[in-house]
Amino acid sequence: MKIHIINGPNLNLLGVREKSIYGDADFITYFNTLQQRYTSHSLTYFQSNKEGELIDKLHEVGFNSDGIILNAGAYTHTSIAIADAIAAISTPVIEVHISNVYKREAFRHKSMLAASCKGVIAGFGLDSYRLALENFLNQ
Repeated sequence: MKIHIINGPNLNLLGVREKSIYGDADFITYFNTLQQRYTSHSLTYFQSNKEGELIDKLHEVGFNSDGIILNAGAYTHTSIAIADAIAAISTPVIEVHISNVYKREAFRHKSMLAASCKGVIAGFGLDSYRLALENFLNQ
């Protein structure tokens, strides 16, 4: 299977920022662990702090992949443009969050993306990504 992981703003700072919320592991190390565990599958990773670049990546991979795991960061709660991009592509998208957004500030309780996604996984730390990946692999 060909699965793409796309991370949005500030997720390049994992392991450095707000460790009490996001933990102390950086994403590249975690991604390498996923690649080593799932060697028979093609896993790619992209991160951007720019909304347009996230949309461009969704357009690029959204018609020739088996799945997309998307953590859009704060854009989850604000971006109709990313929601439209997800709705426009044929590849299923699972929205993920490291923290349990429903235990945080009220503005984080609303996802602009969820209605266009296959599902949402939140609150399991970096393991949220593995859970999404397992969903795609077990179809």
